Amino acid sequence: MLFTSFIFLILLLITFCLYYIPIVSRWQSQILILSSLLFYAYNQPILVLLLLFSVSINIVSSYYIVFGNRNFQKMFAYGGVILNLSILIFFKYSPLLYKSFFKGPLSLDSFFLTLPLPIGISFFTFQGISLIVDVYKEKYISNKHLVPQSFLQHARQILFFKGFFPQLISGPIVKAHDFIPQITIKYFKNIEWEYVFKHLVTGYFLKMVVADNLKEYTKLMDFPYYFQASTVSLIVMLFGYSFQIFADFAGYSLIAIGFAKLFGYHFNANFNFPYISTSFKEFWKRWHISLSSFLMEYLYIPLGGNKKGKIRTYVNLFIVMLLGGLWHGAEWSYAVWGAFHGLALAIERLVSGKGEKARSLTYKIFKGVTVFVFITLAWLLFKLSNFTNVIGYLSSIFNNHYNDSNVKNYRDIKNVIFIVLYSLPVIFYHVIYLCKNTPVFNYLKKIEYVAYSILLFLIFHNSGASGTFIYFQF
Repeated sequence: MLFTSFIFLILLLITFCLYYIPIVSRWQSQILILSSLLFYAYNQPILVLLLLFSVSINIVSSYYIVFGNRNFQKMFAYGGVILNLSILIFFKYSPLLYKSFFKGPLSLDSFFLTLPLPIGISFFTFQGISLIVDVYKEKYISNKHLVPQSFLQHARQILFFKGFFPQLISGPIVKAHDFIPQITIKYFKNIEWEYVFKHLVTGYFLKMVVADNLKEYTKLMDFPYYFQASTVSLIVMLFGYSFQIFADFAGYSLIAIGFAKLFGYHFNANFNFPYISTSFKEFWKRWHISLSSFLMEYLYIPLGGNKKGKIRTYVNLFIVMLLGGLWHGAEWSYAVWGAFHGLALAIERLVSGKGEKARSLTYKIFKGVTVFVFITLAWLLFKLSNFTNVIGYLSSIFNNHYNDSNVKNYRDIKNVIFIVLYSLPVIFYHVIYLCKNTPVFNYLKKIEYVAYSILLFLIFHNSGASGTFIYFQF
């Protein structure tokens, strides 16, 4: 079920009305659990059983880590993490591993290559892992009342944590020690309406107006269309896709954060104006923050982080980003994308400047542009997961120079114009943030209601054709 669909708005309205009725306030979590299961089951009803199975693993593991025999704590912790990863590997990576390393009869081909990819499996798997690790390390049970003594109460709490609909399908990845302490009765009078409004309007604008319109023009990046496009059009489409993927995922995250707050739950920001980054390290502190912080907390630090020497630090960075790339998708192109970022982080750490030059404004601008260009080039591995097409696209950039037929190609010119047009809001979004300490920003804050009115108008009158969120595939 899409946040942009009419059926979702109906489900949301019914859930909201029931949730804040005082007489049923003690059942608030049950109401949200039911709505979340309906939300998840809408498109693939059978796969809700997989979600419940995944939740069951985490319920049993976490419960017996806390209340079981202390001699078996480690067994339940390791077993829970391994089972979570096994489900993810089987459903998401079996087709890739099978077609890469095995050649079997048609019956096996049919089985492995047609396995369904459950929506959001990467997200709810990582949440399950965070739960087990947090319980094992006692990160969220410093106060025992946060972990109920009843197994059924505990089961309901974990099902709510993993299944809460705003973050269920496409994040943000919510950690157990951030979310579970928030599970209390919520009151209508405490809703932060301004916070909810701003997040929802900005999120829906980025998704429906920017991303959904850009996708109509960046779809020509696919094979075989890029062979006919001009060099300028190919470059503009590549940068347009960079803005599209930001608008799509940042938009989803803002919507999720807004709906969570509507029901009294706080999610941390998932994006912090990533395209102003002047280094790859800064980019990963600003882009998909919930994933980068998860990888830092649950993978990079356990591997030793930067505490075991320079060489080990570089290796750890590379491993974390390689696995982070594979988390995004079951194609080797995602591993290459992750390896690219891992290599970039390692090289950057090795050669980063410490002197006056590194702190000059001109140098920072140069670094910012360079980082953005390389990040944008790497997005090509997201858009075209087939290496042959990636090479073909890059070759076309160098070979498809302007000629008379390209100049007269109406579709080519139209693409360039509209991609630039729909990319401007993302550019302005970052520029306004850069101006936050200037008098201009203070003036804009005073008239921000005008900006939100314009965004609302554009949502209703200039939205693109509704489509799934890019990160649904992960």
